[in-house]
Amino acid sequence: MTVALVAFLAAAVIPIFFGKLGSAPWWLVLQAAALGAAGFVHHGEAGPHEWAALAEVLLLRAFVAPRWLKQVVVRRAETQRDLMPSNLFAWAIAIALIVLAFEFGAPPLGEHEALTLGTVAATVAVALLLLAANDAPPAQLVAVLFMENAIALFELLMPAPWPLPVHLALSAVFVGTVGVGSRLIEAEGSR
Repeated sequence: MTVALVAFLAAAVIPIFFGKLGSAPWWLVLQAAALGAAGFVHHGEAGPHEWAALAEVLLLRAFVAPRWLKQVVVRRAETQRDLMPSNLFAWAIAIALIVLAFEFGAPPLGEHEALTLGTVAATVAVALLLLAANDAPPAQLVAVLFMENAIALFELLMPAPWPLPVHLALSAVFVGTVGVGSRLIEAEGSR
């Protein structure tokens, strides 16, 4: 589980510092793979809910969303645009947010829960920073998808998985976010 959480955190943090829009779909794939592995390991036995969650992660978060995002980025010819401005000030803010996010989860929880909560908080914090620092619609969609993946990771912190209707609703919100975001970006780019 720890390896999956570290991989998820790396896939959320590294693109903020060094990522281009063209590589964002691959970071989403890595996040989804880490999310699937963490979910499978966390709940132990493989019941119907775990298999459905793994299928959702692999189908929607590792295949559909990155593919739609890649199409949007390529159509707008923004593959080489930075996800976040490459300057020391933005990097210092990102590092401070990551440190604060882990401080948020550390005191009241055990080691595993603190790492999970810190990873979720760091992902949300850097996604919010990305929303504030980059006004390109594809970069903002990437930030929102990072937050959606953080919400799914937060579900893993629960002792028991959420009921299937709640999980399906979150999946529908994720698909809706990707679909509507892609359409809006395409419509804005065609003006």
